[in-house]
Amino acid sequence: MKIPFLTALLTASLVLPAFAGPFDQKLDGGSFSIRIQSPNAPEHNSITLAPIGLKKSNTPITVPVENQVARAFLADMDGDNSPELFIVLANSGSGSYGEVLAYSTNGKKSLTPIFIQKPAKKDLAGYMGHDEFEVMENRFVRRFPVYKKSDSNASPTGGYRQFQYKLKPGEAAWQLRIVRVESY
Repeated sequence: MKIPFLTALLTASLVLPAFAGPFDQKLDGGSFSIRIQSPNAPEHNSITLAPIGLKKSNTPITVPVENQVARAFLADMDGDNSPELFIVLANSGSGSYGEVLAYSTNGKKSLTPIFIQKPAKKDLAGYMGHDEFEVMENRFVRRFPVYKKSDSNASPTGGYRQFQYKLKPGEAAWQLRIVRVESY
């Protein structure tokens, strides 16, 4: 499946069954591609990333993960014609608690992890999962419904909270840093 890496808007709502089955997807990033595979096992799960066409290293990377892969996509957040890889993970429970692993292609030379800043504890008040992730206008966005104390898991009434991240160079690795938090 080919996905353009200059896509302006990508959204993933996370709803996984108790066992989603194996995940196997190849993404095309122009002069390189990457295959993402996971058994999506309920326990002892892992993800294998197999790049093809990077200039320095195409060595597959295997990463242990606790959750299951829901989706993977490429997006060029900094406009350097070298896309970033995003792997959306979710647990199989009713809340579909989400997380993302991100990787830089470093000028299409090698694949390295991107550090993603964790939100402040106060900004997670009312969080009960149901995350959505997208890349829009060169920002990585995480959004989720906010639950009040009396809300059931199926009926949030507290609106939404959204985190906007910007890709920034760090001392040892690229970083996605929170630049804006909104509640609406």
